[in-house]
Amino acid sequence: MIKAVLNNEILKYITAIDKNRYDVSAVKLSETVFNKLRKISKKKSSYASLKIEGSPLSEKQAEEAIDNDEHNHFLRPEQEVRNYFLALNYLEEKAKNKEKLTRKMILDVQKLVEKGASKEKIGFRKQMPPGVLFAVYDSQSGNPDYIPPEYIDIPDLINELVNYVNTTDDHPLIIAAIVHYQLVTIHPFEDGNGRTARLLSGYILDINGYGFYGIGSLEEYFAYDIEEYYNSIQMGLPVLYYSGRDNPPHPEIWITYFLRMVLLYSKKVRELSAGSMYEELEESLSYLKNSEKELLVLLIREYKGEFTPIEVSRKLGVTNKTIINRLANLVKNGFVIPKIVKERIRSYSISDFTKNNAEEIQRLIS
Repeated sequence: MIKAVLNNEILKYITAIDKNRYDVSAVKLSETVFNKLRKISKKKSSYASLKIEGSPLSEKQAEEAIDNDEHNHFLRPEQEVRNYFLALNYLEEKAKNKEKLTRKMILDVQKLVEKGASKEKIGFRKQMPPGVLFAVYDSQSGNPDYIPPEYIDIPDLINELVNYVNTTDDHPLIIAAIVHYQLVTIHPFEDGNGRTARLLSGYILDINGYGFYGIGSLEEYFAYDIEEYYNSIQMGLPVLYYSGRDNPPHPEIWITYFLRMVLLYSKKVRELSAGSMYEELEESLSYLKNSEKELLVLLIREYKGEFTPIEVSRKLGVTNKTIINRLANLVKNGFVIPKIVKERIRSYSISDFTKNNAEEIQRLIS
């Protein structure tokens, strides 16, 4: 099994990714924007992951396939990109409870990835017919690119990986890199190994706080240079699993590549999050009149808890009805939350969205 060897370069990558993680956590977006960004990101990840596998679909075609009614008839490439999206949804639910990686989870993800395929392609590889070698073949030369471990070794290798993930003290970024490598290298399935590996390494990142709230697509960076992706996994080793890929002498080749991709991904998420926050604030504020903006600034500065329209009206020297009308638009645009008692609004408070972005709101208004 691949073993992590930490060096200064790897530690620098981890430090830089942690810095981006901190910056992203400081950006507070509304749930509506989060959900929108997550859905877009899952579509991009689905397209990119299938692009690595040689899918002929364009990004637009992939998105259309995902959005189409599930009862439609889909061509195999369309079904595959839909399957990946479904697997992302499945793991998103699992991540909410931070469920541990299990052998069943690995099998369930591959089953989703291969939904609609023949039964022979679901689950761990079986014994090949006499005289037939299971291998990954070069599409042009017909020569083996990779000869994975024997089918009989797969259950033990998967159990070893699951045990490692659930007992190791390694950094989560290292764990994710190892999960990715091991699943691709063990090649436990007849088909869907790469997709399953990318999904589950992403899941490890998610449950350990490095999934960046589901924003952005790590798969896009693997797909940017597919040759580099595969060369990094292969590490220049012989094609036979038992000739070095079971315990590569220079694991830092793959781990450094994986962390470099996560760093690029995390930079993009940081920029995307900050940009989305400014866009959301500017858009929400554009719906407010000047009098409503002035009221919002006053509320931010002077009311940390609940307040009533009448106390605000006294402070501003306007009628209670005027304040209620101004508050109605602040509520509509997510800046203020009404407290309802017996179907009547009794008081208000500024929303978490407003609290989290108070400084930027005041800057934009001023």
